[in-house]
Amino acid sequence: MLTLADIDFDHAHALLARYGLALVRVADGDAIPGSYWGDSEAGIIASTVYARADTPVHSMLHEACHLIVLPPQRRAAVHTDATDSVEEEDAVLVLQTVLADALPGVGRERMYADMDAWGYTFRLGSAKAYVEQDAQTSWQWLAERGLVEAPQRTQAA
Repeated sequence: MLTLADIDFDHAHALLARYGLALVRVADGDAIPGSYWGDSEAGIIASTVYARADTPVHSMLHEACHLIVLPPQRRAAVHTDATDSVEEEDAVLVLQTVLADALPGVGRERMYADMDAWGYTFRLGSAKAYVEQDAQTSWQWLAERGLVEAPQRTQAA
């Protein structure tokens, strides 16, 4: 599992800043504020993502994407749990794979593998199959909000 210690923190910080988010490094061994899952999993409070060196990159991106998809007024109220919307959760899963391509040393393929290893579950059996074959509604949802250029299907028809 790729962790923040395995990538350049400054690249992750800069990526999140493009969306108006702060990435705060939490000291090793300290509890991560706003972490839904606990342990090394990233946390969110308002426009801030909290993570340690041992935080999986997929976790940091997933929580950041929860904030990215929210309008500012909803984002400001977030503490630990961003949404109970299935539609938003599905869009977050797609967006985190897109943003993985913007992080040197990460990329979409690694994101798919780490999502599967962590235990994300999908109707078609894998993160890659979901994003490439089963997420048309999520691609459209993201496009309507200007977060991706257009609905995408990465697999040829």
